[in-house]
Amino acid sequence: MMNFRKIGIIGAMIEEVELIQQKMTVSRTVQLAGIPFIEGTFGTKSIVVCKSGVGKVNAAMCTQALIDFFEVDAVVFTGVAGALDPSLNIGDIVISTDCMQHDMDVTALGFARGIIPFQETSIFVADAELSKVAFEASLKLFPEQAKLGRILSGDQFIADRDKVHALYSELNGSCTEMEGAATAQVCATNKIAFVIIRSMSDKANGSAPDNFTEFMKHAALHSYQIVEEMLTQLS
Repeated sequence: MMNFRKIGIIGAMIEEVELIQQKMTVSRTVQLAGIPFIEGTFGTKSIVVCKSGVGKVNAAMCTQALIDFFEVDAVVFTGVAGALDPSLNIGDIVISTDCMQHDMDVTALGFARGIIPFQETSIFVADAELSKVAFEASLKLFPEQAKLGRILSGDQFIADRDKVHALYSELNGSCTEMEGAATAQVCATNKIAFVIIRSMSDKANGSAPDNFTEFMKHAALHSYQIVEEMLTQLS
């Protein structure tokens, strides 16, 4: 098993990282760009935890800071998402095989949806070792609820059935959220291992806003439990 020296852990909202912060042993807190980065240990594993805020820019900024300032060699993004795959239910888990930006749209110039123009790749593949550890942790905790899949990201909260169908059928997305592909792109560019862990808070359809509010904490707890099990395995 690869021995990651220091792991960065990101959540967009406080509910997605507060349980990790409560359980870790803190050595210092550093403010960068107004964001507190909490460094310490979880068991024997060195970690840095931060709440990025919502959206791809925030996620990218936090990821680069983790790499440049804290010199992490792996990044885990944890939190909630909306299900695109109709077989997924609220509370189910998706571990990233790869990530893509669904709101990158240069189709007017002849590029396929999701393709970043003039760039070598637009699909960012998760680290095989991290994905394996995350998936095994998911199966141990939630054996009937875990799957591997593509995670789509965009600066949009998806709550429309037609958009759900399009993202699932056109881009083969398992779920959709607002940060993972940005973290994935930054990690890939810097040759840093990453994995995205998402628990379904809603079905990304007409009932998504109500379901998100009701089930977000429940879904965030599932994500935390997987990260905790991962860190135990990696320590």
